[in-house]
Amino acid sequence: MPVVPRSAARGPAPVNATTGDAVPTGCHPGPVRRLLPVVLALLLTGACTTAVPGTAVPGSVEQRGPVGPVPAGLDRFHAQPLTWRDCRPFGTNDVARGVFGKRTLQCATLTVPLDYAKPQARTVELGVLRRQAAKPDQRIGALVVNPGGPGASGMEAAAGLGARNKGTEVTDRFDLVGFDPRGVGFSGPDVVCLTAAETDALRSAPPVTDVAGYEAQSRDYAAKCAERSGGAEVLGNIGTREVARDLDVLRSALGEPKLTYVGYSYGTRLGTAYAEAFPGNVRAMVLDGAVDPERGVVDQVIGQYHGFDQALDAFLIWCRGTGTCTVRDRKTLMALIGRVHASPVAVGDRRITGLDATRAITASLYSPLTWQPLSDAIDALDAGDGTALLEMADSSYGRQPDGGYSGATDALIAVRCADDERVTDRAALLPAVEGTRGTFLAAAQPVLPALDPCAFWPAPATATPHKPRVDGIPPLLVISTSGDPATPYLAGVNLAEDLKATLLTFSATQHTVFLQGNTCVDTIGAAYLVNGTLPAPGTTCTP
Repeated sequence: MPVVPRSAARGPAPVNATTGDAVPTGCHPGPVRRLLPVVLALLLTGACTTAVPGTAVPGSVEQRGPVGPVPAGLDRFHAQPLTWRDCRPFGTNDVARGVFGKRTLQCATLTVPLDYAKPQARTVELGVLRRQAAKPDQRIGALVVNPGGPGASGMEAAAGLGARNKGTEVTDRFDLVGFDPRGVGFSGPDVVCLTAAETDALRSAPPVTDVAGYEAQSRDYAAKCAERSGGAEVLGNIGTREVARDLDVLRSALGEPKLTYVGYSYGTRLGTAYAEAFPGNVRAMVLDGAVDPERGVVDQVIGQYHGFDQALDAFLIWCRGTGTCTVRDRKTLMALIGRVHASPVAVGDRRITGLDATRAITASLYSPLTWQPLSDAIDALDAGDGTALLEMADSSYGRQPDGGYSGATDALIAVRCADDERVTDRAALLPAVEGTRGTFLAAAQPVLPALDPCAFWPAPATATPHKPRVDGIPPLLVISTSGDPATPYLAGVNLAEDLKATLLTFSATQHTVFLQGNTCVDTIGAAYLVNGTLPAPGTTCTP
């Protein structure tokens, strides 16, 4: 079954909210998660003080909207006050609750319509986190961030990026704001497809290698999503089209006449959708790790398979150069995965399968920061100990210490099935079979041209590949990394051309880079966000 979870989905690397140091972990965004046959996969109350416009005392009600144009029927949403409170009750896992305990952070809920065509009907609550500008006398406004996925928590991303970039012009002059998109983290509606027990069982089961068996799993997954998540009403209103509208409600409620935004990976798709829907409401956007809006699912999968192949080659070259790796070439690695496919390795009362090993390796190719722990884990598996690699796979799947799962995978698939064109003809997948032949992922996960869960989804797709219509937007900045495994470099080139944006190239092997410690990229991005200064055409940064 085609799936991958939140920790593997985010753009910027997670950070320790206390030290600001990067936490080595994998990322895994994009449609590849739909086609990989890897099966995985809050009610808040509080007292409020009297409304004080423009204040930010935790527990205070802040009324700043409506600001800017308000679409018909949405007045009450754009004008809603935000009640800023302690963030800890908003954490949906132990890590988030720990990060959210910082006194510099404030959280609120934002109410939006489930279906924007019926704004007077059912509503959902979204979680919002803010880290206020450190120098309020120099404050420019709010900077909203989306870390990607889809399925990654914007609240956790804003908290982490704020800690890592403390003392920089970005955190000095902007309120750093993140929200959990609908169906993600704290935010409703609940998207539930598989139980933790079902996910564990599918991960440990022998891999399905025939098209009919794989499609039976896909059909079952879609049926469970519909049954457990609210059917077509919910699953038809979970995609990027709706999240872009939520983002505009947030902009207004924050009191921002125009949106300042940073989007990573899938967040570039959200940013593009927002710019297309609300071109006059954009102040500035940094789009890092681009999803090409003109390319369909099959083309994107082919690009990703080759992107991960290139990243694997770079990892193995590094591995041979360190002199410490036992498994240091592709043939040996594939033989190891083949052995684990045939005979999973026991890890306590669990076991690591070949698909879990592939998932852990793929997720760890997102950044050179993870290469050393990855090589250690591969060598340990080769010696019969799969503990470390299973832990990496668990992290990628969003498996919690208590055995539960984050739910990010279900949200990811639901959003992808809403966003991407529906592929119901196996013949349409044949180019993917040919285009990925011989790649690492194709060899490890061979069930193509089987249809994925989206072919059996109960709600129609709400978008199709197209050239964005964005007349009237201001100049934007697109960042693309030459060796990005998940969102290949050419996607950034194409997105910059579509948006008439300036392209900044980062020459490295990793997924996304802005606000992650590269002085060249961070300086250029900050100058753009603060005063609109763009780099000269053809500018390239290096590690």
